[in-house]
Amino acid sequence: MRSRAPWGLIVPALIALVFLALPLAGLIVRAPWSTLPQRLAEPRVLEALRLSLVTATIATGLCLVFGVPLAWFLARVDFRGRRLVRALVTVPLVLPPVVGGVALLLVLGRNGLAGRWLDAAFGLTLPFTTAGVVLAEAFVAMPFLVISVEGALRAADPRYEEAAATLGASRWTVFRRVTLPMIMPGVVAGAVLCWARALGEFGATITFAGNFPGKTQTMPLAVYLALETDPDAAIVLSLVLLAVSVAVLALLRDRWVSTS
Repeated sequence: MRSRAPWGLIVPALIALVFLALPLAGLIVRAPWSTLPQRLAEPRVLEALRLSLVTATIATGLCLVFGVPLAWFLARVDFRGRRLVRALVTVPLVLPPVVGGVALLLVLGRNGLAGRWLDAAFGLTLPFTTAGVVLAEAFVAMPFLVISVEGALRAADPRYEEAAATLGASRWTVFRRVTLPMIMPGVVAGAVLCWARALGEFGATITFAGNFPGKTQTMPLAVYLALETDPDAAIVLSLVLLAVSVAVLALLRDRWVSTS
């Protein structure tokens, strides 16, 4: 039997719901629906969308390659300073993205700590390039993947891994054939969150990679630019990002939402 919630909780909850839903409703109401297909077919919109999808996907791939081992390291290896390492991993979650972009410039810029060496040794320049967009997105999105995978690893039953090791499987085989299948839902959820965060990244991207159409101008940057010259185009681009966000929530519904 469910008890009735007190009005002291219902009223603030309704206010919070209105506060969160009203801006989205305003975006939908003000959308230029009559010209939406034509605007979506504009070259600049398609180019920004293509660049966003490509860079977010590559950034997610990088996060998977490096983030899953990092999550395993944090979850399975007991070492001094693990709390500090975990704190460093989660810093991009609370760090203003613009600050992250400045930090990337200081490290990977032409006069940066590592950028100077990359430029001299390989002629490789990362700022204000498409590769710079990928790195900026990976920097802000990787914590979402690491946290999700680490949580899945901690929740996994280690007895299966121990049994496989007892039967003679190597550590790599145990990870590939036992651990990874067990934590795959967490990996998928983390990858989807990582991809969505990369797709919506703005501050670090514009600071580290700039805003050059066809090269570094992703969807969020195109929204920012269009808002000053063509508000309807900004609304259309925002609707596309909103649709992606809703799709992400739908994919993660079974993991996030508990039905009663």
